Amino acid sequence: MIDGILMLHVVTLLACAVAIYLSCEWFVNAVEWLGLRLKVGPLAVGTVLAAFGTALPESVVTFVAVVFGSGSEQKDIGVGAAMGGPLALATAAYGVTGFMLLTRRRKVASAETNAARGEDVGDTRKLARDQRWFLTIFVVKVALGLVTFAFKPALGLLFFAAYGVYFWRELRAEPGGGDDAVDLEPLRLQRRRATPATWAVVTQALVTLVIIFVASQLFVHALEAIGPMIGLPAAVTALLLSPIATELPEIMNAIIWVRQGKTHLALANISGAMMIQATVPSGLGILFTRWRFDGPLLLSGVVTIIAILFLLVALNTGRFTGRTLTWAAAFYGVFAACLIPILV
Repeated sequence: MIDGILMLHVVTLLACAVAIYLSCEWFVNAVEWLGLRLKVGPLAVGTVLAAFGTALPESVVTFVAVVFGSGSEQKDIGVGAAMGGPLALATAAYGVTGFMLLTRRRKVASAETNAARGEDVGDTRKLARDQRWFLTIFVVKVALGLVTFAFKPALGLLFFAAYGVYFWRELRAEPGGGDDAVDLEPLRLQRRRATPATWAVVTQALVTLVIIFVASQLFVHALEAIGPMIGLPAAVTALLLSPIATELPEIMNAIIWVRQGKTHLALANISGAMMIQATVPSGLGILFTRWRFDGPLLLSGVVTIIAILFLLVALNTGRFTGRTLTWAAAFYGVFAACLIPILV
């Protein structure tokens, strides 16, 4: 019976992963057209529109856990999600992006040309600025997890304000339209139309977002059920595996966009999602919980900070390539190696 249940959960995992990937293909197709309709800059499509959609599932989980959770355990789940998301993005998501860049370069005959190298690097100045923004906010939220004082909950509002400033800056940073519009594939819902109807763009974006949300939640629940069956403590599953599952949409988007040669959008989606994760879920956690870190949460914060410092050094020294990005995933391995002895 146990083997049958385990197999059912494994099949659920595989089915959800396929559903998330296919839905992400339709989602990125729709969000690019949505960016054109809203006349936002090409990078804002990744940092704002796509990031908002893919970060929504984790933000909803945190919101429900910290606002409507009846006990401390439920609220802790929300705090864990607020810390685990940025860690997975700063390590695994960037690592997968680097791996895809290396794979794509091998398939391109002119991979050693300046153009190919430019794709590896992307817009380093803007990406470095985004990472510095994230690092500053993230260090503050980790520091708040180490202290207690009367007006700390009110500081959660500052995190919402910080994302509001970032959101406003991204939309005003660059003009919309431009040459990127030429590279848009036909909308999947209206393949025969050169310019799709607005209702079709919005419908495709919303429907695929709902599918991504539902499939992501089913994936997480199946993963949490499999963990104890294969001998993993529930805490290890929650802190080590669930963050990867909740960040699958961003990872899938990165795979799709790099495969399409739109590396700048892949990197923008990750950095934009990181900004949301550093502000909105954190603000909710600070407002509605004690926001005090234990050993595992503090470890996740420290590893995330180290991973971002690694990326910033690579950006500032001109070594931000697919090979360097791939090494970012190693920090998640470091987190796992340090976490398991703490929890087991």
